[in-house]
Amino acid sequence: MNESSQLLTGLDFSNGIALKDIPEAGMLLGRVGNDPALLVRQNGTLFAIGAICTHYGAPLVDGLLVDETIRCPWHHACFKLRTGEVLQPPAMQNLKTWKVEQCHGRAFVRKALPAPSRPKLSAVGLPASVIIVGGGAAGHAAAETLRREGYEGPVTLLTADSSPPYDRPNLSKDYLTGTAEPDWISLRPPEFYAENNIDLKIGAPVTRIDVEDRTVFLLDGRKFSYGALLLATGAQPVRLAVPGAGLSHVHVLRTLDDTKRLIACAARARNCVVVGAGFIGLEVAASLRTRGLSVHVVSPSTRPMERILGAALSDMIRTIHESRGVIFHLGTTVATITDDSVTLTSGKRLPADLVVTGIGVQPEVALAKDAGIAIDQGITVNELMQTSAPHVYASGDIARWPDRRSGQRIRVEHWVVAQRQGQTAARNILGQRRPFDGVPFFWSQHYDVTISYVGHAEQWDRLDIEGSAAAHDCIASFWLRGKKLAVATVGRDRDSLRAELAFEQERTP
Repeated sequence: MNESSQLLTGLDFSNGIALKDIPEAGMLLGRVGNDPALLVRQNGTLFAIGAICTHYGAPLVDGLLVDETIRCPWHHACFKLRTGEVLQPPAMQNLKTWKVEQCHGRAFVRKALPAPSRPKLSAVGLPASVIIVGGGAAGHAAAETLRREGYEGPVTLLTADSSPPYDRPNLSKDYLTGTAEPDWISLRPPEFYAENNIDLKIGAPVTRIDVEDRTVFLLDGRKFSYGALLLATGAQPVRLAVPGAGLSHVHVLRTLDDTKRLIACAARARNCVVVGAGFIGLEVAASLRTRGLSVHVVSPSTRPMERILGAALSDMIRTIHESRGVIFHLGTTVATITDDSVTLTSGKRLPADLVVTGIGVQPEVALAKDAGIAIDQGITVNELMQTSAPHVYASGDIARWPDRRSGQRIRVEHWVVAQRQGQTAARNILGQRRPFDGVPFFWSQHYDVTISYVGHAEQWDRLDIEGSAAAHDCIASFWLRGKKLAVATVGRDRDSLRAELAFEQERTP
């Protein structure tokens, strides 16, 4: 994940470069001292900015310039060229920027520019305090955004989780594989919350909300009053309901604690059955296979993820996994589980001293429902992420919002969507009235192959494939009644960014 050491032998922009060698709307890769850097000419202006995305270390030279911003090729974070400020998750840290001077037909990159300062807000019209329920993607992003936007009132982040906010997508990928350092999993170091005056309370489940008195009640008897409330409670895994599903070697994967228990069990196990051939199930299969376990995948579908990705990408994914030794059992499901085996409805018996289920999640809406907040396959919100209750917002996996592109209400269970909705909710809590109109994006990793998906197609009646899925080099476009709804790419990161931009431009009024 670190490209820095490979870039330090490049051109040092401090020594200058001919202006004629810097193309318009182009990027040159080099360094400023020991810092990898890009020299960018955009709309006739020169910018010098860090070359490595602050999320997972992607090389930004492979990204996309859009106006005075640059977008990450891997996971679509967005940064301001002028200040290095991160505008769009999943990145959270700003990039370094430097002053550029022109002299005698050459550009010289000089001293580092100061980080952008936080705005000063008047307290007039702002909530006296903000309570955030949920420490996942949406809740954490909201807390950070409140401070970035200059809010100085009390911010309390309540999470039922036993750990501070962490990088949930990594749980089924590098962290479970064992290739991610444990330090990477936390979104922020412990001191961050104190330094930014965010009152983080872990192991603090909320049991009730009183929207009339603007109060939340915790399981341990504590209660907190709020000026504004953000619900970001996420989702919980669907559990198997078969004999033996409650045995100790049967796992789900949602939290960091879930993953730690799974890793401990995997260290003793030899044969794993993964129930479910969706993204989580297959990412878990890849991670456990990399750890050396025998892995069988069971699913009632006849092709893994065909409903979402179509036949060509489904076959590609299956081939990738089978080439690594994963065995599929499709068109069947689990009948019973014992201490050392799984019996399928087809009658086949599989050895199993480890079982992992990935059969979907359900949004955590009980708090909202009990408080009388409108529910419809999630918590109903408007374009500002406001619920039916005054001063109460919702974001992330629980939020069902009006999508401008489709004209329908949708709910999406993607990490990046949750982060961006958390940002939007925070800004609207501060009275900025910014509608959420982000284009959904997610990525899924299968060994060394990554699928990037932008847009949202719950249904589609036409699928166009450009390139070769079998060669891991393609673009898949999903259409419904003549309208392109989503694009999945493999091996074409910049095309994924272009598709996202085209969707954004299409839905801009």
